[in-house]
Amino acid sequence: MWTATSTPATSPANVQSATDGVTPQAARDDALLRLEQRAHQELAAIEAPLREWVPERRDENSRVMDDVVIVGAGLSGLSLAFGLMRQGLTRVKVIDTAPAGREGPWLNTARMRTLRSPKTLTGPDLGVPSLTYRAWHETAYGPQSWEKLDKIERGDWMAYLVWFRGAVGMDVENETNLLGIEICNGHLAARVEKDGIERMMTCRKIVLATGMEGAGGHHVPAAISDALPRDRWTHSGETIDMGFLSGRTVGVIGAAASSFDWAVAALEAGAKSVTILARSQGLPRTEVLDWSNFSGFLNHYADLDDISRYRFARRMFAFKTPPTTEMFERAMRFPECELVMGARLETLRMQDGDIAVSTAAGDFVFDHLLLGTGYTVDLRRRPELCGIIDAVATWGDRFTPPAGEADDSLLAYPYLGPAFEFLEKEPGQSPLLRDIHIFNSAAVPSLGPVCNGITGLKSGVPRLVAGICRGLFLQDADLFYQTLDAYDKVHFEPQTVPGFDPGP
Repeated sequence: MWTATSTPATSPANVQSATDGVTPQAARDDALLRLEQRAHQELAAIEAPLREWVPERRDENSRVMDDVVIVGAGLSGLSLAFGLMRQGLTRVKVIDTAPAGREGPWLNTARMRTLRSPKTLTGPDLGVPSLTYRAWHETAYGPQSWEKLDKIERGDWMAYLVWFRGAVGMDVENETNLLGIEICNGHLAARVEKDGIERMMTCRKIVLATGMEGAGGHHVPAAISDALPRDRWTHSGETIDMGFLSGRTVGVIGAAASSFDWAVAALEAGAKSVTILARSQGLPRTEVLDWSNFSGFLNHYADLDDISRYRFARRMFAFKTPPTTEMFERAMRFPECELVMGARLETLRMQDGDIAVSTAAGDFVFDHLLLGTGYTVDLRRRPELCGIIDAVATWGDRFTPPAGEADDSLLAYPYLGPAFEFLEKEPGQSPLLRDIHIFNSAAVPSLGPVCNGITGLKSGVPRLVAGICRGLFLQDADLFYQTLDAYDKVHFEPQTVPGFDPGP
């Protein structure tokens, strides 16, 4: 049965009151509560949630195990938890390192004003109309606001996710860090830490819905990290007090979306000047996720053979994410902003307390560098996986590319099964790896772009939910047969009729 919270949080504050004498805040909260109630009616109309069916299991200390532990309460983690709840799983735990209401990048490292995705894409609602962002936005701001809306404000998106979490009654344990995963006798254990106290969460399955950074880490060119003190550069995946940049001469490395987000943020924070150094002679213009957003590709990429998946992934990864037109124009409107094309880095060094940068397009001097250099997918960089990663199969273990098509970075990705599960490097070495599912960028070559953003969520979440439920059912198939064999619930009991024997 769904449980709900009736106190919407992190909601927009500029909704007009619909009732005289009622504050806008109270009117908004009341409207969102009615939307929540309507969502529950819709769920009931589609037989959701289904009845609980997973048998309880206990660990060696007689503690009831969780069926699934989801690491990450951002967009992906919330969507997966909701999908599992709808299938009748009740022992699902969600943990996140962030405080409540700050999960994901939206209020932390995201610096663009709006999401880049079209407003029409659906998120964690999984087809329930009253749980969509559109329903939330129209309730909070009115239908006319939705019609005028171009892209979703990232603050509103975070407010919607907080409301969604409360509306479906999802319990998230915040400020909890995953330290490691241990494979025990017949089950898994997540070693976690909260408030300085470590404990084990025993479970049957673990899902890593840990976003871009959870697939590896920040990509920082060695030319920068080896040459400069750590306090002289900041990666786009890090938080920073933007006031620190006031009055400084700032260099931005890279020219994709995050670089222009950096530039605008620094300029609005009062930077003396911002110079964007682009390695290429032209800016990226094509958003490959727009091409990929059709059901044939998203639903059936995973059905391709290995050579086709490898080639698709290699081609997709060659695309760079362009800046949004809005952020590019906002940056370029500042007279203090300069974009330098063809500025491939050659040398960096400290010189008289400044950062001296030599590029193919000239020499520059900066007070601080902001890096828009993206992320590296490399699960060996994740400390929580150090105890198991040596046993995990990679693409390089399972696939040999044709001559001339070798890509070492792509071959280092994990080679996953159809339910996003780890596979063994050596068969029989560690069979419980199948119960660890990875739902972030590391899964793209195996399953497609269905696990690293809004676009593919509608395809990736149902696939993973079905895979998890399949695994849990098959593991207990013998027990289900025993309950069938012993099933004797009476559904038909005729009235006593003279001369009629209903039998035993």
